[in-house]
Amino acid sequence: MDIGGKNLVMDDPDLELIKARKMKKLQEQLAFRERQEQEKAKIRDKNNLELQNQINKQKSDELDSERKFLLHHMYDRGDEVLKLAEQQFPFQTKMIIKRLNELIRFGEISRISGGDLLSVYRSLGMKIRVDTHISISDHGKTISFSDKLRESTSSEQDAE
Repeated sequence: MDIGGKNLVMDDPDLELIKARKMKKLQEQLAFRERQEQEKAKIRDKNNLELQNQINKQKSDELDSERKFLLHHMYDRGDEVLKLAEQQFPFQTKMIIKRLNELIRFGEISRISGGDLLSVYRSLGMKIRVDTHISISDHGKTISFSDKLRESTSSEQDAE
């Protein structure tokens, strides 16, 4: 039928059925492609995570070997100071370990004591808190200085 130069096609049930089938097929193809893309993305993410874990493990192993190298060249409670430094300033300590190892490898320094390491940190503005205890040997017993002061103070008060 031709009205005003335009062809009007009557809605044909067979034509509508064909359109619906094509539309359904296209939707299924689209859904299939989306699932494939999601699975590819999951695989990519998994691979990236595994790669990142490997890199982190290598860095950790490298840091452990650097730390062991430095510990081998420490004396006089250097290991204690290093442990405290790692707890209080972990990022900075990693960098300091690398730099000290370079100095050892190039022969600038041969060994480093706990006091020297503490001085390095303090010169860089990092005050490492070190627990200090003074012990006194009194009549074959080792007691802390604070306990000794308490004893002497209490004995002086008793004498008065």
